[in-house]
Amino acid sequence: MPAKLSTHVLDLTSGRPAAGMELRLLRPGREPELLKAVATNADGRTSAPLLDAHEMTAGAYALVFLVRDYFAGRGIDCPFLDRVTIDFEISDATASYHVPLLVTPWAYSTYRGS
Repeated sequence: MPAKLSTHVLDLTSGRPAAGMELRLLRPGREPELLKAVATNADGRTSAPLLDAHEMTAGAYALVFLVRDYFAGRGIDCPFLDRVTIDFEISDATASYHVPLLVTPWAYSTYRGS
């Protein structure tokens, strides 16, 4: 399997994929570098990997999910969470990294998937 970075968002309030959630992939630093700005599709995934095998490099990254905007677009109040930022490290640029987000207006969870 070729190296890549991917994500998947599940809306646990509905038990369904979070279609239409906007997210940003950043390279953190003094001046964070925006690498990608995308939205999830009907399956809660991005239509293409966030990084493909040619784009993968070792280092620090951040995924920023616009959670409050997503829930507001569905008529759901989200007074606690605004944006969920997941800071992570790619240590092996030849491996695949999957960073899913499970989210409600009050909590979230993530892990390194396969």
